[in-house]
Amino acid sequence: MRTVITYGTFDLFHQGHYNILKRAKEEGDYLIVGVTGETYDMERGKLSVQDSLATRIENVQNTGFADKIIVEEYLGQKISDILKYHVDVLVIGSDWKGKFDHLRKYCEVKYLERTKNISSTQIREEKLNIYKCGIATTELYDHDIFYETHTVSSIHLQSVFSPDEKNAKEFAEKYELESGYSDYDKFLDDIDIVIVKMPRDVRYEYVKKALEKGKHVVTDMPATMDSKKQQELHALAEEKGVLLYANIVTLYQQAFGQLLWMARGNLIGDIINVKCSVSQNAFDENSKVDLIDLAYYPVCVITKILGFDSENVISKIVKDENGNDVFASISFAFDNATANVEIGTGVELDGTMTITGSEGEIYVPEDWWRMGYFKYRNKGELRAKHYSSNFDGNGYRYLIQAVVNDIKQNNTKSERITNEEAEAILKVLKEI
Repeated sequence: MRTVITYGTFDLFHQGHYNILKRAKEEGDYLIVGVTGETYDMERGKLSVQDSLATRIENVQNTGFADKIIVEEYLGQKISDILKYHVDVLVIGSDWKGKFDHLRKYCEVKYLERTKNISSTQIREEKLNIYKCGIATTELYDHDIFYETHTVSSIHLQSVFSPDEKNAKEFAEKYELESGYSDYDKFLDDIDIVIVKMPRDVRYEYVKKALEKGKHVVTDMPATMDSKKQQELHALAEEKGVLLYANIVTLYQQAFGQLLWMARGNLIGDIINVKCSVSQNAFDENSKVDLIDLAYYPVCVITKILGFDSENVISKIVKDENGNDVFASISFAFDNATANVEIGTGVELDGTMTITGSEGEIYVPEDWWRMGYFKYRNKGELRAKHYSSNFDGNGYRYLIQAVVNDIKQNNTKSERITNEEAEAILKVLKEI
């Protein structure tokens, strides 16, 4: 007997779900269907599920294809299930292509093409107000934006723009998007939100045109290295009543919001020093981040914690024998506090953050820009306390959820980086 297993959320059950279950059943004699549990969905950061677990199980059961239905309750359960039920083949939709190749050591893995033009997102569009989203890029790599947006309700990534028509078509085909454009105006006419991932030297022009057309914008930072142009973009967004969001995922994480409140709320006394480091090799190897891109993260966070009135900034860049940047240090002097940043573009650093106060300390032990938890200890306490929150994927889903929530609430003045903060950050980047 050939045993087949497949998994899914099966939310807002539609013909595409029916088709993949039917085809999965055809792959063998006995079909096991794993339906994701509600706790697991929340833990893995899937923020878009509408139907209850009971409803989703009932819908799968009603197809008549499943010989056994199980609930997927935790990360890593697939291996346990494959071994427990002596599974011969795992069948999964093509939108997960490559994600489960590591399971080939336990069974055959087969990816099935999804039914075109039918999706849970399409069903949501009939029931909810869905915002159409597009990505402007020169790359063929999506930085996991396709997957991340799929975890959030009320948004649908449907198109891509690239100045190169061939690149646009290949990107759309690779990520199964509806449209690939090489005409930026036509692309903007088709969407509500644009994610600008263009090179820094042309980023300003693409952001400006999108704002002029009344589109909400999420852009890589800095959007421009020119202070006047930066002010122009903020003013234009305000004039058009649209959002201009910085693609700095740290700002949208629950743990960072808690850390910021604790640091600025005097829970560890007066802040004396902020120290942090960041390395290029801690980011996705496909992300072409340079020294300025990396520097934006710590400079932004220090500005959020200590303010934008630093009295002095000193930077030092170390280069290798070929003249390439390998390390940079930035020191800040404030009225009654200091800050120190280390950036590694050719060396590996520990990625920690320490905020020292007169009455205690906050410590993020690794990759602070993807903050899922931190520790804090007040003076006189022997043990540190822990604060944690869910952090899934690369964090982009939390940014997108914040954008969607602000659009729904017509909260276009919701700024994660104020004009004053943006000016201060840009001033430091220019110093570098």
